[in-house]
Amino acid sequence: MKAAVFHAPNQPLTIEDIDIAKPGRREVLIRTAATGLCHSDLHIIEGKYPGPVPAVLGHECSGIVEAVGEDVSYVRPGDHVITCLSVFCGHCEFCLSGHMSICNTPEIRFPPGPSKRLDWRGKPLNQILNLSGFAEQMLVHEHALVKITPEMPMDRAALIGCAVMTGYGAIVHTAKVEPGSTVAVMGCGGIGLAAVNAAQIAGAARIIAIDMDAGKLALAREFGATDTLDASLGDVAKRVIEMTGGGVPYSFECIGLKQTAEDCFAMLRPGGTATVIGMLPYGTKIELHGLDLLRERRIQGSLMGSNRFRTDMPRLIQFYQQGRLHLDRMISGHIQLEQINEGFAAMKKGGLARHVIQFNA
Repeated sequence: MKAAVFHAPNQPLTIEDIDIAKPGRREVLIRTAATGLCHSDLHIIEGKYPGPVPAVLGHECSGIVEAVGEDVSYVRPGDHVITCLSVFCGHCEFCLSGHMSICNTPEIRFPPGPSKRLDWRGKPLNQILNLSGFAEQMLVHEHALVKITPEMPMDRAALIGCAVMTGYGAIVHTAKVEPGSTVAVMGCGGIGLAAVNAAQIAGAARIIAIDMDAGKLALAREFGATDTLDASLGDVAKRVIEMTGGGVPYSFECIGLKQTAEDCFAMLRPGGTATVIGMLPYGTKIELHGLDLLRERRIQGSLMGSNRFRTDMPRLIQFYQQGRLHLDRMISGHIQLEQINEGFAAMKKGGLARHVIQFNA
């Protein structure tokens, strides 16, 4: 099969013919239908997060089941599925207490080192985030996917696998935004737009979208933002405090920068919570004023939206079918696998939400 192989930071991905194993126990072979280009992949490509090489990246995917291994009962060939990088075991303390996104049971993940699932030129490749979706096929644990209705467009479904789940879950699960509240979202890329949309679905009365890109701010309005703020003018936290009369109860950082994380905390009202969704570069430290903590302001992280993806994702599909989840506007364009480097180059330039690779289109 064809796959885009990552060789080293700041080098182009190359399109290679690689081999994929047959499904083992509790494994599922998927024919990839669509994969979104995510900023998390770009972080690895740019060396901001260390990763083993050579490897196949890609984790925002949809596809069709081709074959299943022993003991797989959840899916069968022909089922349409969305994958999720937060594989769960289903029986550890985290899973049983409803925190499946932070399950760390070794049995569902390969240990560090080359994957036993992918092979290139006779040598094992590394599978990234348990998925490796920049390829025509994926071999994953059965707890890394969810069945979906075949009526759902596969390119839209792929976005639910990461950007939408992450933004929606941060609003609904991690922060538990209350109806009638005010929300500020910093960064209006795919995850930020999903967070804006989710805040609207959750019933937030005021949604402030913050970005330096006028085009993204206009798009945020379509996704449910009631106010927009141009971050290029500076003093973001001060301006949010002024426009709200004291700060917001909920803020969300969707970029992954030290300054924006600190701004999200600074714009909180007493008792407010800042949720950092963006991937801060490895080793980054943020600075907070201790006195602000005495005002019961909090800062927290969110991994994949604290999801319970087997119930969340079908629900998100219902929201899309009802016209409440605006996936159509989130796709900036479709590309082929061979155009993947051009897609990431466009991401670096900004001004777009999401490019989606369509396989066999």
